Amino acid sequence: MIQQKKKINIPEKFGSYEEEAAWFDKHDLADYWHDLEPVDIDFQLDKPKEENIVVRLQKPIKERLERIARRKGLNISSLTRMWIMEKLHSSR
Repeated sequence: MIQQKKKINIPEKFGSYEEEAAWFDKHDLADYWHDLEPVDIDFQLDKPKEENIVVRLQKPIKERLERIARRKGLNISSLTRMWIMEKLHSSR
């Protein structure tokens, strides 16, 4: 007889993206498919990045950004741009 594993509820809130990613790394999303709600995602792929800014950082901060970006499969520019956009969105 096959023993079914007990389904654990998806936490309402995570302390960080890393904590959320770690949780989903350990749980099969297929077990939760029917618990999830569809969302609309707005991709702005047609808008070119026309402006540049220079941000000066201490070396340890830049190295930390590079490590985080590498773990997420991004380059440092994409990660930084993504975080800036998230912060601007949450500041509305």
